[in-house]
Amino acid sequence: MSMMPEIGTIQRAWYRWKMLRLPWRKRFLVGLDLRGNTYWTFRDQRPDKHTPASALRWRRIVQYPRSTHLSDVAVPPQWHQWLRHQREHPPSLAEQSADVARQDRIRVLAAEADARWEAKPSLADMPGRGEKSQPAPALDTDRTQPHIQAAGERAQPEGHSDGGQSKTEVKDDPWKKAAGRGPSENWQPAAWTPTPSSRSTRTSAVKSNAGR
Repeated sequence: MSMMPEIGTIQRAWYRWKMLRLPWRKRFLVGLDLRGNTYWTFRDQRPDKHTPASALRWRRIVQYPRSTHLSDVAVPPQWHQWLRHQREHPPSLAEQSADVARQDRIRVLAAEADARWEAKPSLADMPGRGEKSQPAPALDTDRTQPHIQAAGERAQPEGHSDGGQSKTEVKDDPWKKAAGRGPSENWQPAAWTPTPSSRSTRTSAVKSNAGR
């Protein structure tokens, strides 16, 4: 895309004529972009004769060349902001050309950065990296498993002997012997038997005297 659109003398004069704010005109040319699209502004139609012109809102539209296909229409970001009333003044051709130059510069810097990154040696290309990355050989379980089973069988009797020794140690616990020497060690609680109250005792004594 060229930095500035190729505008002839007649077309340039026509653009200037359309930009004049004449009172009988309904719309005015505001500017154009580097792709040849033109941008216009116009007022809404009056709903009635009593509505003043100052109360009507200015609308903004874009018109692209007739030779441009609909899928090829592209509006720069600066003009997008103007169409959406996000900026008051339209962008100039110099501002649009500077933005295009900035984008081209960014592409060049990005390509140079990618080239420098690809020129650096990767970890896969380093010497000795292939030997370290080789997988370890698989273990032969048929040869190693019998030795493990034999070691387990030899360790099993030792475990039984340790268990028997621990049982004898439990039987010969010195703490139990020392605790058995106390006077109340063999004491066991007896069953609870209710004792007769004094009132019931007096009542039974009166009954026995009366019977006599």
